[in-house]
Amino acid sequence: MISDMTPLSVLDLATIASGSNAARALAESTELAGVAEELGYRRFWVAEHHGMPAVASSSPPVLIAHLAAHTSSIRVGSGGVMLPNHSPLVVAEQFSTLEALHPGRIDLGLGRAPGTDQLTARALRRDSALGAESFPDDVIELYNYMADHAGGPSRPAAVPGRGYLPEIWLLGSSLYSAQLAGHLGLPFAFAYHFSPGPLDAAVAAYRETFKASPLLDSPHLMVAVSVICAPTDDEAKWLAGSSALSILQLHTGRLGPMPSPEEAAAYDFSPAERAHVESVMRTHVIGNPGKVAAGLAELVRRTRADELIISTRLHSFDSRRRSLELVASANLAAAA
Repeated sequence: MISDMTPLSVLDLATIASGSNAARALAESTELAGVAEELGYRRFWVAEHHGMPAVASSSPPVLIAHLAAHTSSIRVGSGGVMLPNHSPLVVAEQFSTLEALHPGRIDLGLGRAPGTDQLTARALRRDSALGAESFPDDVIELYNYMADHAGGPSRPAAVPGRGYLPEIWLLGSSLYSAQLAGHLGLPFAFAYHFSPGPLDAAVAAYRETFKASPLLDSPHLMVAVSVICAPTDDEAKWLAGSSALSILQLHTGRLGPMPSPEEAAAYDFSPAERAHVESVMRTHVIGNPGKVAAGLAELVRRTRADELIISTRLHSFDSRRRSLELVASANLAAAA
């Protein structure tokens, strides 16, 4: 079981591996949520992405409903819903329904990026204006549909809506999102796993701008971090080859399913490609349980994070499950 010193959670993308398919990826995410619950992870979040052959989590509300129905205690939510793609009223109805079905277990993490290319983003919302500029107003509108107070709109009304309020988080990878989360008095999750550069400045900005709200009295920070844990450093590095090649595929627009470690080992990286991948992965925590536990502890010391949420992108489901098991055991041992 995980220690209660620094709560750990799981960020999942329903990874479609080479040789697999979306149905299997979704089934594996469902099983992984149960594993995370048994191990004592606090939350299991899924992220909205579109048009990516390696990611099956394009519809977080649908997947969250399924995951929550197949677990009993772990919090389940979005990391996140990309609000510019959707009407705030629709999101309010979706997540109020989830909260009514699974009271006290639903998280609504909101992001302002489209989570895809511009053409797909326009197809999602059927509007030439993608909505990023109206993000702060959309967050407030969404909250008012669900908040149990008299200040929200009476028409239109989300049903379910008023009184069925999930735990709302703001997600981000920049100072803008950090400052907005602070200004609105929301818990903030920083995407260190793919945007490590602004981490320290964003954390400081969030705490400096925080204003108490009906939802939160004081700042609450969660940091997302990429983690690959295996019994040995050598095996962890071998497994991480899948992530390395996947990062290159995304960078070059050659999208495909998550490659296997064997496919990654067979690929001939150019010096420029190798440099790019190493730059992106320099902040990933990869290694044996002791090394991973030390890396996570250092991140907590650096940020004073209240929680960490770990993303483990691997080709094999068994390797992902084992990584979560090893991290949970190592965290408990480090706390002893």
